[in-house]
Amino acid sequence: MSRFFDKRFSELEAYTPGEQPRDMKYVKLNTNESPYPPSPGVIKAMAERELSERMRLYPDPECLAVRESLAALLGVGKDELVLTNGSDESLAFAFMSFCERGVIFPEISYGFYKVFAQLYGLNYRQIPLKDDFTIDPDDYIGTDETVFIANPNAPTGLFMPLCDIERIAASNPDRLVVIDEAYVDFGGESAIPLTKKYDNLLVIQTFSKSRSMAGARLGFAVGCADIIRDMNTIRYSTNPYNINSATLAMASAAVADNDYYLDNCKKIINTRTDTTEKLRALGFEVLDSKCNFIFAKHPLLDGEAYYKELKSRGVLVRHFGSEKIRDYNRITIGTPEMMDTLLKQTREILGAKRG
Repeated sequence: MSRFFDKRFSELEAYTPGEQPRDMKYVKLNTNESPYPPSPGVIKAMAERELSERMRLYPDPECLAVRESLAALLGVGKDELVLTNGSDESLAFAFMSFCERGVIFPEISYGFYKVFAQLYGLNYRQIPLKDDFTIDPDDYIGTDETVFIANPNAPTGLFMPLCDIERIAASNPDRLVVIDEAYVDFGGESAIPLTKKYDNLLVIQTFSKSRSMAGARLGFAVGCADIIRDMNTIRYSTNPYNINSATLAMASAAVADNDYYLDNCKKIINTRTDTTEKLRALGFEVLDSKCNFIFAKHPLLDGEAYYKELKSRGVLVRHFGSEKIRDYNRITIGTPEMMDTLLKQTREILGAKRG
């Protein structure tokens, strides 16, 4: 830390992104990226000569073409939608804009919630999950803080029914409820339709997971027009050109090719089911995921040791060191071939453990 660093941030625990090692070629199952390429339309958009000629100009700060097409796909008005530089920026805008009375979120969830609360000097509470790792909606009923819930949750992969989301939103109409749906396309049900009924509900999604555009950095938030206007006030006060021209061109193509991505989601769901069954047959406890990853542990394997052994064999998964989940590893669902490699190496590790 330099002597110039603001002392307010001296205790800040920065978010730790998934590792990206370059020392060997890995089967990469640690950062929940899609194993499938972007759609043909997106690939074509990336190569368009017109796009390269536009790069000397600023992108459209209103992102109008993408907002109109995406709003039509989602069944909302274009003034009920804001595009951001990844869903993390949507979250950042929400933490900056709507959390004067504090923040409440699950203790085991997306790590950025705590980081943003600390970064913006907010009072926050972390609520323990139930013993089965589910979120108890009663913990979020009638509180004065702004609620942040990832649904499906990460890293557990578990989904909270929409009736529980609605109970939370209805319990206190004077505070905001933010639902982070980064993984909703892999078996969950979106709360976006509920934004028509509850003006205190904000739903955030991303193009990084189901739409194979993690490198393009595009997210969006859906809510009533007044909430979106507030978020745009923050956006225009920080970075009005937050979405670059290449990402806007790719996003338009991705929305047009939505059926391609729905088919990929079905493939990933099928592979998730197959991998879950095979790991359970090997003695693993695997939670019932609605994400493009699974959360698993084995009674004979220390979580960190299993992660390190897989890494030494060229397979990357994600291990978390916090006490309540350190026996587990989060495993991204790749192609069937990638998962076969994981299973092969796992069988060998278990065989060596059993002697």
